Amino acid sequence: MCENTPQITFDDVFMLLLLSAVAVIFLILMTRFMRRNVLWRAAVTPLASIIGSGFLVLGPILVHHFGVWAPWIMLVLCMLAWGFGSALRANIQRIGEGKKGAGQAADSQLENVSAWILSVAYMISVAYYLNLFGSFAVSLTQYDTQTTARWVTTCVYLTILVMGYWRGFRMLESVEYQAVAIKLAVIGALIFALGEFTWGAAEDNALVFPSADIGHWEALTLVFGLLITVQGFETSRYLGASYTAVTRIRSMKLAQVVAALIYLAYVILLTYSLPVPKNDISETEIISLMGQVSPFLPVLLVAAALAAQFSAAIADTGGAGGLLEEVSRKVFTERQGYLVVCIVGLILTWVADVFTIIVIASRAFAFYYAVQAYIAAHNAQGREKVLFASMSFTALAAALLGTSVET
Repeated sequence: MCENTPQITFDDVFMLLLLSAVAVIFLILMTRFMRRNVLWRAAVTPLASIIGSGFLVLGPILVHHFGVWAPWIMLVLCMLAWGFGSALRANIQRIGEGKKGAGQAADSQLENVSAWILSVAYMISVAYYLNLFGSFAVSLTQYDTQTTARWVTTCVYLTILVMGYWRGFRMLESVEYQAVAIKLAVIGALIFALGEFTWGAAEDNALVFPSADIGHWEALTLVFGLLITVQGFETSRYLGASYTAVTRIRSMKLAQVVAALIYLAYVILLTYSLPVPKNDISETEIISLMGQVSPFLPVLLVAAALAAQFSAAIADTGGAGGLLEEVSRKVFTERQGYLVVCIVGLILTWVADVFTIIVIASRAFAFYYAVQAYIAAHNAQGREKVLFASMSFTALAAALLGTSVET
């Protein structure tokens, strides 16, 4: 009788712990206190954008190219994001306080230019999200090819277009918080699993110390090309209809700090725990890497990736459509904006790969940050003026020099 009793293995216990971690984090985020906390609610939108699909792509890329320096490069990306965010926060404060100056007309024109740039950046970012959606959707199947992934992406684009014309975005907005909670819960479980795996490797003297495989100039331009992976905080700039300027500034800071801590913990643990292949890496490399930690993690990550990318694509499609209607002064309606988003995205889907789309999107957002930082510098004094001017120059350099992973 006892001989037939199934034995509980370490993998069974670890799977139970992973599921428990996901459940606990999800339940905490779904409590009334968290859901009704104004600061947290205001932080959810930028946080969801910052920790999007880029979270899964970025880790293997950094370790592959920068080796043991990957955590430091991650810190540099977070610091760049904080600098651009500081410029945006200054603009939020100035507009919220109703400050006017001699250059108000010029600032208004620049704001209109930046809105045009942002609407284009959103179109490209939707292509980025949905192409990753297609890649992750087929990653665990026998149809794991670029062509199949592109057809999946095409079908999702058509679905979003139909939903946009039938006002499906309003319905999806109601489940935004739940989607974010699920994503953060899975990310929490991922970090927990990596932490346990790294601890075991340290005890066995099996930590990994990968070597860097990139030159100084290539490193700089690649960092610029990866800017979109920490992008998303700018959404706080356009939540004025729902939150005060003070709340948006505080919530943007909160979102950036939380995102930075998660990114740094993830990259540090990944760098020293698992050997990332030195040959060509794919956008779904994290799936095979996490399979070495636990056979259950790839399924969790794919589910989280699909939810994250679809919800982010919906949000940016809605944002692009609304911005396009606004900046074109209703030459385009919001629904026509959705059509433009889908046409641009489908062209990018079939002529470029995911890594190329990442750098194109990074350049578009960098141009946007350059304009916003210039506006902030134009209205600042003293050290802030120098800081914002330097951030504008850095963003412009990123827009002009950013390169893709494959170059």
